[in-house]
Amino acid sequence: MAKSWHIVCPACAAVNRVPDDRPPERAKCGRCRAQLFAGRPIELDPATFEVHITRSEIPVLVDFWAPWCGPCRAMAPVLEQAAQRLEPTVRVAKVNIDAAEDIAARFGITAVPTLVLFAKGREIARRSGAMPLAALLAWLKSALEEHT
Repeated sequence: MAKSWHIVCPACAAVNRVPDDRPPERAKCGRCRAQLFAGRPIELDPATFEVHITRSEIPVLVDFWAPWCGPCRAMAPVLEQAAQRLEPTVRVAKVNIDAAEDIAARFGITAVPTLVLFAKGREIARRSGAMPLAALLAWLKSALEEHT
């Protein structure tokens, strides 16, 4: 039997089993039929954060940001490009700290933007401040290599 991956739907937060022998880029949610990978960051809120972090078997890169933050707005297109390049091996997500104060407090977010990489429900790397795409990809690659 082929190995499968648990992937959380970005639209409805249902946990889906995606067989390893099928192209993940074409995978759809069994509940809502949305594409599991759309090549763009997903917005997480208090209701969806936990399931994406703990139930997804792919790493999740979370951008903790705020709408009033200039560097956060500058990072938005970088994260769009990163999501296009990284999916389906890494999910890119965003958490608005003004709308999810409890999550920001829980993870000790004191500066924005702050990028936190989660794998198997645990934080494995963190970096604060805006950065260009090349620096983001290099940091992410290094962090993933250290923890695999």
